[in-house]
Amino acid sequence: MSSERFAARSGKDVADLVAQQPLALLASSGDGGLRVTPLPMRIERVAGDDIVSMTGHMGRANPQVAALRANPQASLLFLGPHGYVSPSWFNDRSQAPTWNYACANFSVRIDFLDDDASLERIVRDLVDAMEAGREHAWSVDDMQARYALLATRIIAFRATVTGVEAKFKLGQDEREDVYPEILAGLGKEGGHAELIAMMQLFNAHRGGNAKA
Repeated sequence: MSSERFAARSGKDVADLVAQQPLALLASSGDGGLRVTPLPMRIERVAGDDIVSMTGHMGRANPQVAALRANPQASLLFLGPHGYVSPSWFNDRSQAPTWNYACANFSVRIDFLDDDASLERIVRDLVDAMEAGREHAWSVDDMQARYALLATRIIAFRATVTGVEAKFKLGQDEREDVYPEILAGLGKEGGHAELIAMMQLFNAHRGGNAKA
C-alpha cells in the first residue's frame, strides 16, 4: 500500500494535529547519547498552511539544554488519536489486526531564547491557549510573586522546522465492508471519539460514514 494514501491532505492537517495534541517528544543526541523530553509546544509561525516554527520551554536543569546548545538539531514527535483495530469486530476473521493513528515528526533546529521578554511571551501564550474556555480560567498573574521565582528555573526556545514527515493511517486502505465494522468496534469499545472523528474526516468519500 502506497504511503501516499496516508499522507496529510495539506499542511493544515499537520498544523491541526499539533494544535490539538500539543504535547510532543523532543528528541536529540549528543555526547550523552539520546535524550528525550515530553514538552507542550505552540505554533509560532506558518507559511500558507505549513508550520515554520514552534515555541516551548523546558527546565534549565534538564541535561538536554546543554546537549542542544552543543548540537541544536532535534526531532519533535506529535502523536494524535490512536487505537488498536481488532479483527474480532469483523465478519471476515481472516483479516489481520492493525493500529490506526495520526502522527507528525518534525526535524527542527532549537534556538534558546534566554531573555525575560521571550520567556514571558511564550509562557503566557501557552497558558492562555490551554486555559481558553475554562470556567474560572487561570492566569500566570494568579501566581503573583511566585511566578518570578519559578521563571528563573525555565528557559524558552524556538524550534525552526527543517523537515516534516506526517502519517494519518485512518482506515483509508480498508475494504468498504470492513471500514464500517472498524467504526462500530471503536464506538462500542468507547474512548475513541477523537479517533473516530478523524477517521471520518479522512474517509469523507465513503457512504454511510457517519454510522459509528
